[in-house]
Amino acid sequence: MASSWRRVAVPLGFAVLSVAVAIVVQTHGMPPLLPSALGVCSLVGMALLWRDIGSKVRGESRTWSGLLGQYVAVKAVGWLGRRQRRRLEDDTLNVKRVQEETLLKRLRKNTDTSYGREFDFSSMKDSASFRARHPITTYEHYRDLIRRIAAGEEKVIIAEKPLILAMTSGTSGSSAMLLSTKDTNTEFFLQGVTVCLDAMRQAFPATDSLQRTTKFFYTPTFRQSEAGITIGPNSSTPASSRHMLNLYTTPAPAFEVPSEKDTLYLHLLFALKDQSVGTLESNFASTVFYAFAALQDRWQELVGDIERGTVSSALALEPKVRTRLEALMKPDPERAAQLRVNFQDGFKGIAKRLWPHLHLVLAVDSGSNQIYGEMLRESYCQGVPFYSPFYAATEGLIGVNLWPQEPNRRYLLCPRSMFCEFLPESSLEEEAPHTLLMEEVKEGQSYELVITNASGLFRYRMGDILKVVGFHNQCPMVEFQYRRGQMLNVRGEKVSEALFLNTLKKAVTQWPGSQLIDYCCAESGIMGDSIGGSDPHYQVFVELKGVRNLTEEQRYKLDICLQQDSAVYRSFRVKGSIGPMRVQLVADGAFKELRKQMMDFSNTSPNTFKMHRVLRRKEYADFLLGKTVS
Repeated sequence: MASSWRRVAVPLGFAVLSVAVAIVVQTHGMPPLLPSALGVCSLVGMALLWRDIGSKVRGESRTWSGLLGQYVAVKAVGWLGRRQRRRLEDDTLNVKRVQEETLLKRLRKNTDTSYGREFDFSSMKDSASFRARHPITTYEHYRDLIRRIAAGEEKVIIAEKPLILAMTSGTSGSSAMLLSTKDTNTEFFLQGVTVCLDAMRQAFPATDSLQRTTKFFYTPTFRQSEAGITIGPNSSTPASSRHMLNLYTTPAPAFEVPSEKDTLYLHLLFALKDQSVGTLESNFASTVFYAFAALQDRWQELVGDIERGTVSSALALEPKVRTRLEALMKPDPERAAQLRVNFQDGFKGIAKRLWPHLHLVLAVDSGSNQIYGEMLRESYCQGVPFYSPFYAATEGLIGVNLWPQEPNRRYLLCPRSMFCEFLPESSLEEEAPHTLLMEEVKEGQSYELVITNASGLFRYRMGDILKVVGFHNQCPMVEFQYRRGQMLNVRGEKVSEALFLNTLKKAVTQWPGSQLIDYCCAESGIMGDSIGGSDPHYQVFVELKGVRNLTEEQRYKLDICLQQDSAVYRSFRVKGSIGPMRVQLVADGAFKELRKQMMDFSNTSPNTFKMHRVLRRKEYADFLLGKTVS
């Protein structure tokens, strides 16, 4: 760390010196020797600055102005990150006080709203009075209030006009429309992005470079409410990152392409051109996985474009966009030959062969994305470290991962981002459950998270079940367990997503030659006449690599494994209250098609989509039944 501090000190010190000199000149005039001294200082400062820039690994064909812009941005964010990290560390020493401050800040800001007057926010002096007088809520509590805001009514729940009406991904039911405010975005950047970048650079020093990142993200479809408020996802988009696009391999014109498939091709094309890519980034590991799957399908077309300096005619591009993209392409037969050899050697560990200086995959690989992270590490990205930086949702930033190199993804709750309460897992079905505060939760116990955030949600049940795995000073560290709506439960057995995935992985090891690509389940109750009458059971859809058929014995192994892992499930099976699960092997690419169908139905952006592990719509289950091959 000492060496990095020295590198930063020279440019910053030179800047301070320049300001001091300017003040002296304005106050006293120019001393005789000052011009010479100033010139020498300028030259020395610039020389040291360029030497530092020149010493870092950087991409090819970079302009000095581009490198300088990236250098300054990295240093600025690094300084912010260290500052915010120190503040977070201080906050973890007195969680109760910080949580009280966070709550009262939310209440004071929204006192003069219809909602604030209805619940008399002005008289609430602490968390005890707030919890005593405000009920625990769900989305139905806010639906009509948000409709009023969408129609143009002001100061309904929050004091300011929302930046966006943010759509959730709908993994545990229908998509919900929530509010997103300036405070939400500011907190996410300061308390989340800068802190995680600081943790990343400490854990992976090689990322402190001037290499470009390949970021797989897309321009979502937005629409307008009656009052002209934008409706869409509130995740990172090319538009919201427009000032940072020079840090990425994909050029700006590619983000004007409406088709996700065509934009992905361009992501891959310009990433392959730059063999010095340092990081692969996306919101979720699933997006990275599907990018590599597309690369495996289209590598010959991509290599041909690089060899000829063209952009594939198969892409549906506006003429002006195509012209701008083709202007960035030059024939590169040497790189094309290099790529061709790498692809012909197979796709296991392909990422490190394509980009020898690749340091990191930056994407969330916990929760429903765990399976994609595991597949990437075992295949395409073998040997490349992964960092899952945030625990966040449409509702805002919840936690940060300060331990990038640990295999189990645990997140430190951010006490200044939201006021958090916790419902013990055993009391989730109670009509008036009692909540606990951050300082009251116990290690090893699981809870549903209840939040009061910066964008108009008060004592809101998120539906996320978390396990407290330890404490950093006084602040809980948590692991995501499951979404309440993503639990299998036909007789009260309550099989969570995490439990079922571990069971499925165990069963797959007993299916010789098979590799799990994707899966989801449905409770027999939603299937109706599609499967005929029988006892309640699970319908399991799996996409596998390496096998084309499953025997009845192999299918039954999954049921046996779940009985071994869940005593409650086993008791219902022994009594005959739950029938044996039915396992359907679906065709290659079935889940890729299902993903597109789900996004189209819910208007979900590729940037925020998470695969539904428990299907709640019959149409999706019927679609996969139609794709069954065994």
